[in-house]
Amino acid sequence: MLIAAAFAIAIGFGIVVPVLPQYAASFNVGVAAASAVISAFAFCRLVFAPAGGRILDRIGERRTYLTGLVIVAASSFATAFATSYWQLLLFRGLGGIGSTMFTVSAMGLIVRLSPVTERGRISGLYGSTFLIGGILGPVIGGLLAGIGLRAPFIIYGVAILIAAAVVYLRISPDALGDKASRSAQPRMEFRQAWEFGAYRAALVSGFANGWTSYGIRVALVPLLASAVFGAGPVLSGIALTIYAAGSAVALTFTGRLADQMGRKPLVITGLLVAGTMTIVIGLTDNVYVFAVASFVAGIGSGTLNPGQQAAVADVVGPHRSGGQVLSRFQMSMDAGQIVGPILAGALVDATGFGWAFGLSGLLLILAALAWVPVLETTKRDDLDAVPTGSVDQVPPDERNESR
Repeated sequence: MLIAAAFAIAIGFGIVVPVLPQYAASFNVGVAAASAVISAFAFCRLVFAPAGGRILDRIGERRTYLTGLVIVAASSFATAFATSYWQLLLFRGLGGIGSTMFTVSAMGLIVRLSPVTERGRISGLYGSTFLIGGILGPVIGGLLAGIGLRAPFIIYGVAILIAAAVVYLRISPDALGDKASRSAQPRMEFRQAWEFGAYRAALVSGFANGWTSYGIRVALVPLLASAVFGAGPVLSGIALTIYAAGSAVALTFTGRLADQMGRKPLVITGLLVAGTMTIVIGLTDNVYVFAVASFVAGIGSGTLNPGQQAAVADVVGPHRSGGQVLSRFQMSMDAGQIVGPILAGALVDATGFGWAFGLSGLLLILAALAWVPVLETTKRDDLDAVPTGSVDQVPPDERNESR
C-alpha cells in the first residue's frame, strides 16, 4: 500500500516539476527568484524536520503520514490559485511541512521493517516505484502545460488525496505501528549516530545530492532547456523523464548490489557518475549529448540512493527508534535543495549555466571522497564496536542472521 501511494504521489509531483519554474517566472521574476520557489519547499522541510520527528514519536507513523499528505494536497491547491509571486512562494513552502511528515514516517517504516540483508533491495524497490511515477509525470505535466500552468497543481493535489485515501482505507493503525510499540523501543540520539563514519558521510553526500538531484535538476534543467535549446515545457518534461528513466533502470539492480557488495562501493560510484554528467549537462549545447548525459546522471543517482539510505538504516537498526537521526539526514538533503537552486540560479544570472552545473557536479565528486575512509555498515560487528553506552547492542539473533 505504501508503494502504491508512492506511485500516486510521484505521478503528481512529476506533473508539477516541469512547469513550476516557468509558473514562477510568469510572475515576472528572474532565474534566482524562480529557483527560490524550489528552495522554499525545502526550507520548510528543513525547519520542520525536528518537530516532524517528535510528532512521529508521539502519534505514530500512520497519522503522521496521512496528516502530511493532506497538508501537501492543500498546499498544491492553494499554489494553483496564487495571484502573486509571494503567495506562490508561501503556499509552495507550506507544502514542505506536510512533505517532511510523510517522508520521515515512510523512511522510518523502511528502517524498522526491512532486515539488514534486504535493506538495499527494499530501498531500491521503493525508490523505483517512486521513479516510475516520476517517468510518467513529467511527460504528462509538459503536455498539460498547454492547458495552463495552474492545472498541474490541481491534478497533483488530487493525486495526493488519492494516496491518502488508499492508506487510510487499506492500512490499519496496527499495520504501521502505534504509539505504544514505538515508545517501547530505545531511542537513538543524533550524537550517537554521529559516531558512525557512514552517517557523517551520508550527511555530506545527502547535502550534495539534495543540491543537485533535487535542487538544480528541478529548478534549472527546465530553464536550461528553454534558454539553450529554445524549448518549452514539453522538452523540459522529457529531459526530466530521461533522468528519471536512468534512475529507474539503475534501481532495478543497484538495490540488490548494495546488499551483496556493500553500501560504500555503490554510493561512491553513483556520486562520481552523477557528478561528472552534471558537469557535462552544463557545458553542452547539443540536444543529443544533453539527453545522454541526463540519462547517465540518472543512472548515477539510482546507484547512489539505495546504498546511502540503506547505510543510514544500518546505523539506526530495526530495534531502535531513529526519528531524530532520520530527520537530521533528511535535513541534510533539504539544506542542499535550499541552497543549491538559489546559489546556482544566481550563478546563471551572473555567468551562465556552465558554471552553475559545473559547481554542482564538483560537489557530488567531492562528496564521494567523504565515503572513502568509511567502514562498511553491512558488517554488523563494525556497529557493535562503538563505545559502550553509545548505541544499544544489536540482539544476538540479528547478529547471527547477518553473519
